[in-house]
Amino acid sequence: MTTTADTPVDHTPAVRTPHFALAVLALAMGGFAIGTTEFVTMGLLPQIAAGVGVSIPTGGHVISAYALGVVVGAPLLAFLGARLPRRALLLALMAAFAVGNAASALATSYGALMAARFAAGLPHGAYFGVASLVVASLASPARKGRAVASVMLGLSVANVVGVPAATWMGQNLGWRSAFWAVTAMGVVTLALVALYVPSVAGDKDASGRRELRAFTLPQVWLTLLAGAIGFGGMFAVYSYIAPTVTDVGGLSEAAVPVFLLGFGLGMVAGTWLAGVMADWSIFRSLLIGSVGMALSLLLFWLLAPYGWAALPVVFLITALGSVLVVNLQLRLMDVAGDAQTLGAAMNHASLNVANALGAWLGGLVIAAGAGYRAPALVGVALSLGGLVVLLVSAALHRRGRS
Repeated sequence: MTTTADTPVDHTPAVRTPHFALAVLALAMGGFAIGTTEFVTMGLLPQIAAGVGVSIPTGGHVISAYALGVVVGAPLLAFLGARLPRRALLLALMAAFAVGNAASALATSYGALMAARFAAGLPHGAYFGVASLVVASLASPARKGRAVASVMLGLSVANVVGVPAATWMGQNLGWRSAFWAVTAMGVVTLALVALYVPSVAGDKDASGRRELRAFTLPQVWLTLLAGAIGFGGMFAVYSYIAPTVTDVGGLSEAAVPVFLLGFGLGMVAGTWLAGVMADWSIFRSLLIGSVGMALSLLLFWLLAPYGWAALPVVFLITALGSVLVVNLQLRLMDVAGDAQTLGAAMNHASLNVANALGAWLGGLVIAAGAGYRAPALVGVALSLGGLVVLLVSAALHRRGRS
């Protein structure tokens, strides 16, 4: 099977529904819940660590446990669920997500919390992959990019509304309350999906061997690698934004939430823009996002010592990063060929690798004495690395066509 470099191949039969907007809202609600639980742990880390009797650095492994769950769960659940009716699979994934967060709220020991966070992360990638396939089947061909971006918008809005609200709740009502709130979001999503998302058939021809064939396709690996490397640039800065704002920019701790809000607003704006750009050209959008993020990270390195002057750049970094996220999702849905479920789910596994890679490399240069501005230059290098992978992908595609 051959594809163009930037036009997604539609392997999902079209489905029509009179409740398209409500179906999108239902799927985006799941993204909102997932985004809230993924990032609220960072804001409540001191309270969580104290609650299970460990140090803050040890408590940070709770964040890693969730990310590991995403990386393991995305291919595993997509592999097992490819033939299942997609609405039923979404309901099962969201039910597992709600149970994992309820277990997090009930955990009384560090070990139990680690296991619960790993379990809560398992449905993450598969949910976004299946939701993207479902909403693409509901939309007209000219609006598939914007439809997929609408689902991803829930993840972005979570960083503006869900994470700050859950963090405030956890600080004032106890950290467990934040996970109970996310559990409630999962239950609401279950109800909305059951009510408004129409039945969408699974791939009756799917098999384990066929889904695994995605991992034999060079373009799948190149797309995953572009996400794992290129998107790591944003996390190199995001992971250390608090000390950068205070120690480098000379601002008070009260400025940190404002910069975090800038990150969240950038994600919302970038996700909307990504949908429009995807309907124009997926591959060109990836190239623009990679180059733009490298330049914006370099600009952040230049402006970080000037305090508030760096705030608009933070918005720009995450806006361009979101263009990458949405278009990488669509690119994987394209190049995975018949392994649609697995291909769509693997995007978030790749992005969680980017999360770990950016934070790790940023920490290395800080530990080496390069200071808190240095992760921005690491981010530039990672963004350019992702760009190189995309150019290799384009060259390989052109060679295959010729």
